[in-house]
Amino acid sequence: MRPEPGEVLHFSEDPTIERFVPHVAKTSSKREPYVWAVGHERCPDYWFPRACPRAMAWTGPRTTEEDRTRIVGSGCGDRVHAIEYGWLKALMDVRLFAYRLPADDFAPIGDPPHAVVSTVPVVPLGPPEPVGDLFELHEEAGIQLRVLANLWPFWNEVTASTLEFSGIRLRNARR
Repeated sequence: MRPEPGEVLHFSEDPTIERFVPHVAKTSSKREPYVWAVGHERCPDYWFPRACPRAMAWTGPRTTEEDRTRIVGSGCGDRVHAIEYGWLKALMDVRLFAYRLPADDFAPIGDPPHAVVSTVPVVPLGPPEPVGDLFELHEEAGIQLRVLANLWPFWNEVTASTLEFSGIRLRNARR
């Protein structure tokens, strides 16, 4: 599930949203109200239940072959996502929807950019689309999906490496 040209996506478990209104997200360090969405490259970060903690890593221009092999694996693609066993059932059962939004209403945020935001209300381009099987999406995108007892050892390895990475909802991970 990726946006078409001229679109960005917002993923949600709520299929009833008719209009996105800027707000300050509880998890955001930003105090400005935004509507949040993602472009093509960051969509896989959201192929999860909303509250599911996930640690993600991928190769980038400064990634060493040693780190790639050690963390991603040899012949295993360029990207790996990890969740905890306690979230496996939720990943299998979640009904996730994608809203297609007009890209013109959005600007990149972050350095490097990790999302796009709008400061004005945004109406979806159409009804929300069921995202479907999240395991299948990962497989089709060539992204490894690992299930671990605890994310923190993996996260510590990733953040100390030369891989690029993102962690979402890590506050929900086991301590």
